[in-house]
Amino acid sequence: MTTSMSAPQKPFRLSMLIYDTRYRSKTIQIAALIGFFCGLGWLIDNTVTNLSVLGKEPSFRFLTEEAGYKINQKLIEYTAQDTHLRAAFVGLLNTLLVAVLGCFTATVIGVVVGVLRLSKNWLIARLMTIYIEGFRNVPLLLWIVFIMAILVETLPAPSAFRGDSPAASMILGDSVAISNRGIYVPEALFSRSLGDISLFEGTSLQFEVSLDLVAILAVLGLSIWAAKWLGTRADRIQETTGKRPTTWYIQIPLIAAPILSLLFTLGFHLGLPELKGFNFSGGTHIRNSLLALWLALSLYTGAFIAEIVRAGIMAIDHGQTEAAAALGLRPKRIMSLVIMPQALRVIIPPLISNYLNIIKNSSLAIAVGYLDLTGTLIGITLNQTGRELETLLLGMMVYLTISLGISFAMNWYNKHVKLVER
Repeated sequence: MTTSMSAPQKPFRLSMLIYDTRYRSKTIQIAALIGFFCGLGWLIDNTVTNLSVLGKEPSFRFLTEEAGYKINQKLIEYTAQDTHLRAAFVGLLNTLLVAVLGCFTATVIGVVVGVLRLSKNWLIARLMTIYIEGFRNVPLLLWIVFIMAILVETLPAPSAFRGDSPAASMILGDSVAISNRGIYVPEALFSRSLGDISLFEGTSLQFEVSLDLVAILAVLGLSIWAAKWLGTRADRIQETTGKRPTTWYIQIPLIAAPILSLLFTLGFHLGLPELKGFNFSGGTHIRNSLLALWLALSLYTGAFIAEIVRAGIMAIDHGQTEAAAALGLRPKRIMSLVIMPQALRVIIPPLISNYLNIIKNSSLAIAVGYLDLTGTLIGITLNQTGRELETLLLGMMVYLTISLGISFAMNWYNKHVKLVER
């Protein structure tokens, strides 16, 4: 019979924090963390002291002062008599607008170009290569200015639409005007509107939300959910019986009928732009600065996304394509059902980085006079108030928050589409 005897544990001593390998790494990490915070505290204290000597104590009271400048492209009501905080809010909404538009169109362009670059058609594949290499190797700022110059120099002025024999005319039934001042498109109006609801009333961040838009989105969302439920039910029946019931003739009316009924109830009609005086009035005005920035961001980032898509597709073994073809699937079905679902594992992580680049690159908007967050808060407000530290800190925090939000959403999506490995 044998008995095991464990060695008695030594009592803890302070010297063990350095000489004992069990505690040494933690001791070093805690010491480094304390040193970092001490250095950060010294830096902040030194900055505050120096600013106080210059008579510029850190303060954010300037946000409540009158801005005194106009913003040409805006999504909410704003006048020059509003505060700097509201001007920054308008700039933030402009940043989000161009970011959302840019991410959507860059993704569409990237996927299409990435697939076409693998085409067996020699001409199509080479044209896609020229596009990708052309946009990837020229700075984005030059593309923004170049596209802006094309829009301003080549499109007709509003005066060209005037007269009995005008040099230019509106398109799509005289509902859309394309001029060197921007594009004028019809505006959605409701004769029996539900009204607006005011959020953050009484503050600088106050804005109106259209109840008509909320109702349309709610009805459209429910209709799509019902159509999707019908498709899922058809899938279950197919798995059980081997026969899939035809559902498209029910799904299409299920989506279209409720939304058309709601639009008729609300008295939906279009407000068309008209040429009055020296310019168009009415409708929705999309300025050239927004168009140039949007197109440049989409085309530039789309070239990078195209290469990511191409790499993702090429990462899938060619044997899977051959196996799917042996089962009788056509090339389009092979791409949508076999290749792309697997390629998403490779595509999505670098795609997140490109979405973040669109957010950050939108700060180049000031080059064409589009007042986004950089143009308002970190541009005009900084110059007027001289509060460079506060405005830069606020700007960095806003961009950081937006980027982290997009990263979180895309990582969540990536987690749900990736293949589960055992």
